Amino acid sequence: MTAVVSRIRITSLQVFCAVLVAAVLLQGLITSALDAPAARTASTVFVAVCVQALPFLVLGVLLSALITAFVSPRVLRRVLPRSSAAAVPVAGLAGVVLPGCECAAVPVARRLIGQGVAPAAALTFLLAAPAINPVVLVSTAVAFPGEPGMVGARFFGSLATAVGMGWLWTRLGRAEWIAERARRRVDNADRQRWAVFAETARHDLVEAGGFLVLGALFVAVLGVLLPASWTDALAGQLVVAVLVMALLAVVLALCSEADAFVAASLTTLPLLPRLVFLVVGPAVDVKLIALQAGTFGRAFAARFAPATFVVAVLCGTAAGLLVLGGAR
Repeated sequence: MTAVVSRIRITSLQVFCAVLVAAVLLQGLITSALDAPAARTASTVFVAVCVQALPFLVLGVLLSALITAFVSPRVLRRVLPRSSAAAVPVAGLAGVVLPGCECAAVPVARRLIGQGVAPAAALTFLLAAPAINPVVLVSTAVAFPGEPGMVGARFFGSLATAVGMGWLWTRLGRAEWIAERARRRVDNADRQRWAVFAETARHDLVEAGGFLVLGALFVAVLGVLLPASWTDALAGQLVVAVLVMALLAVVLALCSEADAFVAASLTTLPLLPRLVFLVVGPAVDVKLIALQAGTFGRAFAARFAPATFVVAVLCGTAAGLLVLGGAR
């Protein structure tokens, strides 16, 4: 009997069929529930966030896949100075020219390290490429049409985070924290470039799209269920709001091309906490921590992720105070 039960496996198709049958049987209850004003409001917010963010998400994924498939890490290695301290800001600015999403930046950084690039420069590029590329900056401008300062504040806050972590690694980082497998040379020359492009685009779009849906769903539900008095109280406690939004960025793990639309929908909060959300998200989240642990090792992730979180919160706050003209 135990052997028979152990052989029974529930597949995704069976789950889908069960959900479909339940939806048909409970059609009346579902229709009446979705007809409630709160459900209509939540669905409007959910659709608006997804529709606004999706074009930028797709564009960012395609650009990232093109660069992954057709631009060799040798291009960046050639323009970097030999000195680690001097290479860090150059690698940070290279994120503008060579954009990439968070998922693609990790293997690119690994290949750079495998080709002899200083780890400080490679890690700087890892943090800068998803955060300050043109697609992210344009999406931020579209999401905050009445606040052009958000674009500059996000750029300087994210660039300062990447460069700051690079210089911090130059001073305190140790080679043994990076797993030996990450220091080995990775060569994809034998793979067809268009196959690499298709596989990278498919993987990143599915993963980033899933996190976008979860983020939009969170904002929609939050707007309906969370009492206005709570968000008003949070808006009045600026330090708490900054920390809450920073932690929320880590948990939601949104793609950097789409996170601005989620932040823009939280209109009851001041701009500063939402800016910190945009600076922290591309630098450290649960998805990135898992990728970094799998690529560079757990010892690296256990040190790099918490340090990045602290630096990103400080740089985002400083950029907001300086560029936005204060805590607003």
